[in-house]
Amino acid sequence: MTAFRTYPILGAAAAQLLGFAALVLVRIGLEAQIGAEAAFWSGLATQCGVAALATRLLGLPVWWVLIGAAFPLALAAGLYFETLPAWPFGIAFVLIYLFFSNTARDRVPLYLSNRKTAQALLDLMRQRGARRFIDLGSGMGGVVRVLDGEGRVARGVETAPMVWLMSALMSRLTGRGQILRQDIWSTDLAGEDLVYAFLSTEPMPALYKKASAEMKPGSLLVSNSFPVPSIDADEVWELSDRRKTKLYLYEIKETTSEREKLLKRKKKQ
Repeated sequence: MTAFRTYPILGAAAAQLLGFAALVLVRIGLEAQIGAEAAFWSGLATQCGVAALATRLLGLPVWWVLIGAAFPLALAAGLYFETLPAWPFGIAFVLIYLFFSNTARDRVPLYLSNRKTAQALLDLMRQRGARRFIDLGSGMGGVVRVLDGEGRVARGVETAPMVWLMSALMSRLTGRGQILRQDIWSTDLAGEDLVYAFLSTEPMPALYKKASAEMKPGSLLVSNSFPVPSIDADEVWELSDRRKTKLYLYEIKETTSEREKLLKRKKKQ
């Protein structure tokens, strides 16, 4: 399961293989009764359903479930119909860019934090008396809206255009939190008490280095599912949700703060 969450394309591929096996079984079982063409389309519907279900059971995000269900149908349509108009593919490309443009650039998929994760982060902020929170790659902004209020200021940064627009509108309508269209690497972390990220394995070393350089001693970096390689977390919270989400907690200590070291060097100069 961990490998599938780290490399979701593997989980998606495994789900499609299961779905294809289901298609073959259904087609063989029904072909003599309802004819070859009807059996094929029945098998295809089964493949879509099995692939979507398997994708969800493997713990992949919801948008992978949608891809798992739609991929067999799109492939079959492309093979079955000799000529298809180009405009649906153009629209699909634009939608993919609007929702997932940061995936290709930063190798960070769109992961959505669930309610139990948001509640755990809220409990963590209450325990620590934290007042400032930022979600790096905030997606639809659900965590930001849950944490904002009761004296806490919660913000999120998101670069995918449509995701940012939708989440910013929801925050504006509910009056909870603020979503900025901003790159995580250009975001200043100096004033934050808790920085949360649900990214991927790839950017974690650079993010930890950035947090160590900018965040104040005693503040906390929390990573959902993806630990910082070669760095032991101060705490690991395993949640009681279906996918057993793990939160890796890294407290910024004065002895490891690159920002403090830099200030000391400047004073000596």
